[in-house]
Amino acid sequence: MTDQKPTEEELNALDITDAEAAEMNAIAHPFVADPAPDANDDLVQIDATADGVVFVTINRPQKKNAFDAATIAALYEAFETLHGADKVRVVFIRGAGGTFSAGADLNWMRDAADWSESDNRDDAMALAKMLKALHDVPALTVALVEGAAMGGGAGIVAACDMAVAVEGARFAFSEVKLGLIPATIAPYVIEAVGARRARQLFLTANIFDADYAAHAGLIDMVLPEGSVDEFISMLTDSLSANAPGAMGDAKRLVNDVAGEEIDHRLLEETAKRIARARVSVEGQEGVRAFLDKRAPSWAQ
Repeated sequence: MTDQKPTEEELNALDITDAEAAEMNAIAHPFVADPAPDANDDLVQIDATADGVVFVTINRPQKKNAFDAATIAALYEAFETLHGADKVRVVFIRGAGGTFSAGADLNWMRDAADWSESDNRDDAMALAKMLKALHDVPALTVALVEGAAMGGGAGIVAACDMAVAVEGARFAFSEVKLGLIPATIAPYVIEAVGARRARQLFLTANIFDADYAAHAGLIDMVLPEGSVDEFISMLTDSLSANAPGAMGDAKRLVNDVAGEEIDHRLLEETAKRIARARVSVEGQEGVRAFLDKRAPSWAQ
């Protein structure tokens, strides 16, 4: 563990040009027709490929992708839209310009200092709803951490199903240094790292590196510099054989079963779910394809 701040070189090690990003993410924009009043789609870019791969990019590189109310609203719209997107298998979340997110925007924090408790509660609920919308996206969600993920940025990492970080990435939950607490992100961080580790990370407020983040369970893998695109290709290729609808059902299964008592009610519920899957269009196609020794329709 270290308390050193990341260097500019570390924060921008994997920056890509607009042309490279456009080529890598070439696709249609799936934003809903009527976004929330505070949403600004310039702050969050969504790109999706025809084979069910989506990239959600926080686009405030000049602010190291720090959050403010408009950015949170744009992220919420993006994640809510993906709840109804068919055939999406994986959603990659990253920050533009080589930094995942520096956490809360300073001007936003300065404004909040003058708000009433009620106004602050409403503001915090917007962040809480955004994180819940991310957590509930049916597809596999993957955080790609480059540079730094601080405070709420690290909360987004925890709310994803999977997270990887490039060597040199830095993380921190530094709220207590400001006399605050990491309240809205706490459910996801605790789910990711456990209560004991969360207490240590929240109360020390230390900056820690990618290796320690992996040790703690906040991320799943540390990537060598320059290997992000290779990881994306590897993961998307491996997911191409998976039925998109079944992936969403499997994710909901985990969310619904985790922490439940293994009693008769749960046995009945899980039996109902597999029975429903067996007679579904995907279930019928998948089993018949396996027996016929051919690729299922979604993998062709």
